[in-house]
Amino acid sequence: MGETCRRAAAEGIVLLTNRNETLPLAESATIAVLGRVQRDYFMVGYGSGGDVRPPYTWNLIDALQATDLHVDEALAERYAAWCADHPVDPEPAWGTWPRSHPEMPLTADEVAAVAERASTAVVVIGRAAGEAREQALEEGGYYLTADERALLSHATAAFERTVVVVDTGNVVDLAWTQHYDLDAVLLAWQGGMESGRAVADVLTGAVPAGGKLTATIATAYDRYPSAGHFGGHDHNEYVEDVYVGYRWFETFAPEHVLFPFGYGLTYASFDVRAEEVDTRDGEVVVRARVTNTHGVHRGTEVVQAYVRAPQGALGRPARHLAAFGKTRELAPGESETLELRFRLDDLAAYDDTGATGHRSAYVLEAGRYEVLVGTDVRTAVPCGGADVAELRVVRQVTEAGAVAPGHAFERVVARTEGGEVRAARETVPEATVSRQDRVLGALPAPVERTGDRGVTLADVAAGDASLDEFVAQLDDDELEALSRGDFTMDSGLGPAGNAGALAGTVESLRAKGVPALTTTDGPAGIRLATHTALLPSGTALASTWNPELVTTLNALLAVEMAAKGSDILLSPGMNIQRDPLCGRNFEYFSEDPLLTGRMAAATVRGIQSEGLAACPKHFAANNQEDNREYNDSRVSERALREIYLRGFEICVAESAPRTLMTSYNKINGVWGHYHHDLVTTVLRGEWGFDGAVMTDWWMREAVDPDFPAVTNDAYRVRAQVDVHMPGAWGRDDRHGDGSLLASLAAADGVTLGELQRTAGNVLRLALSNPRLSPGR
Repeated sequence: MGETCRRAAAEGIVLLTNRNETLPLAESATIAVLGRVQRDYFMVGYGSGGDVRPPYTWNLIDALQATDLHVDEALAERYAAWCADHPVDPEPAWGTWPRSHPEMPLTADEVAAVAERASTAVVVIGRAAGEAREQALEEGGYYLTADERALLSHATAAFERTVVVVDTGNVVDLAWTQHYDLDAVLLAWQGGMESGRAVADVLTGAVPAGGKLTATIATAYDRYPSAGHFGGHDHNEYVEDVYVGYRWFETFAPEHVLFPFGYGLTYASFDVRAEEVDTRDGEVVVRARVTNTHGVHRGTEVVQAYVRAPQGALGRPARHLAAFGKTRELAPGESETLELRFRLDDLAAYDDTGATGHRSAYVLEAGRYEVLVGTDVRTAVPCGGADVAELRVVRQVTEAGAVAPGHAFERVVARTEGGEVRAARETVPEATVSRQDRVLGALPAPVERTGDRGVTLADVAAGDASLDEFVAQLDDDELEALSRGDFTMDSGLGPAGNAGALAGTVESLRAKGVPALTTTDGPAGIRLATHTALLPSGTALASTWNPELVTTLNALLAVEMAAKGSDILLSPGMNIQRDPLCGRNFEYFSEDPLLTGRMAAATVRGIQSEGLAACPKHFAANNQEDNREYNDSRVSERALREIYLRGFEICVAESAPRTLMTSYNKINGVWGHYHHDLVTTVLRGEWGFDGAVMTDWWMREAVDPDFPAVTNDAYRVRAQVDVHMPGAWGRDDRHGDGSLLASLAAADGVTLGELQRTAGNVLRLALSNPRLSPGR
């Protein structure tokens, strides 16, 4: 596991600058390491997505001292002594974690004296954010501190060469990389327990630099389209609509990009040629030949295919990612041909206004769909395309999750005038569908009850009884128990430190063969009271652009899960990196939904390879930590479907996760754990998801606006959010609120068929577990 973590962390490191081939460092290089983060390294972000107890960690200075490099030991010892005298708080209160650490003061003369002994400075700058802890637009947060600026000034003035390592989980301000005389800059996403050795591997060339950005780095924060519409206490209006990240910059503001999406240098040099673009039966196939033209260095390259769609009536981003592939490690002069495939239908846009004459449909408008190939979004060049002769409806669906009446806002749209595409504004359409009619039209019929007939869940697993026969035996209390966890985190039904247990939470269910399933936090590893591997952050893994490696890593994690008693890993985190300040961006993959979906699917395949369950999260539009339990994400149905749901859709289609977690926030006025449109209409109805859906931990009380007798847990079950986790209504409670069975008894309440449907969803999850299906 350790070596795979190390390789993954190294492959995710992005080389932003490398003047005169400063990197990789020669074995005989003499280096001085500056910055206290060399020792107090940020291995991962904060909160449930990072709170793992690793068996060990590697900081950067220890890792560099273990190489053949000549590290200035006097300076390293001085940092060690100063850090010991000025320790960081090992256990700060929840949500108060430091975004950075104070620097050890060094004067210009002191730095110059070190430069007399070493030719290269390696300056380490660190940042962290996390759950309930956004990044902040302040020094020591998004921006450098005065001490860090002084350190950079002193180093660049004194040393022959200056290399900067940025240890972070979030995109932070990097405009300063253009203001100092820097020879190389490495963006080292938080790499987990092998962080230090991974950075050392890239610095020395043991692993060639090859990571690629998964989010755009702008010239300044206020250039991001979400700036000004992030951080709202009660709600945020997603005014940029589908123009998130590079879709905005490449369409409307290319001059404000510092480092483009998909960008990353290598130690080698590559010639990338698209040799053929072929369209057959609705599939586009791009064959690209990659040749290492460098005379010395080995390396990998990522080939990225983008599409420029016709603007049409809807307006489209100038480019969007359609496919990608990564070469193996190529020696100088060696070549490899990659084949990138995508379906033309996957390029369809969603019409939420009826502008094309087909409202609530995915459409391909007529025109040329130009294919561009390169090594980042900016360098991709046209190489072919496909023509659509007339508008084609790819998929007709129904309106779902639209903006609530009274909450309309102005969104960005692309309009063409005089051959130029410009940003215009239009009012977002509001919801028109009657939710009440939709719910009543799809209520399931109940299974006729039989009482206990001795059928066990093992009988169902063996094919000796049907699931309906098993469900028919269950009384109201057992159905209620299946719909919630064991009330508490660190449940006695699982190993110490677990996040909670579900399924066989009461003795009568366990007597019928229903196992208690243990959930554990992810995605950086298994959060238990024992030592478990600390994986690289989600952004680090996505920056590898290597789904196969991500699958391999998570398959190893699944073996550890099985050994440690975890049945369900609450992973992957796959919300879109809408804004750089979101505290949990380190858990997430990208600003792009395709890359997000592919990396999430790779994660799920790895975890579920051992028969266990992955739980992608948070469904959906969980893009802010501040007041996350009450904040309303107000987003058009088009942006919801094309950006914020698209990654989940890809993940469901490609890897069939057995569980999925809703989000804390509201989506257009409805909390995720009550959202019938998202969970029943879209997730289950349109995408065919048949697994169990659980809440994020704890819920908010609410009454169903269409059915007053349906409240809280009954409201949730009506939406097919099957399991309330950890089960109690307060952090100090160990019981439910009785709302589910009270609603069942009410004349206009939740129905028996709905409770049985939820039970079936949970029981199918239990049936997939190796304890009941050992051959899986």
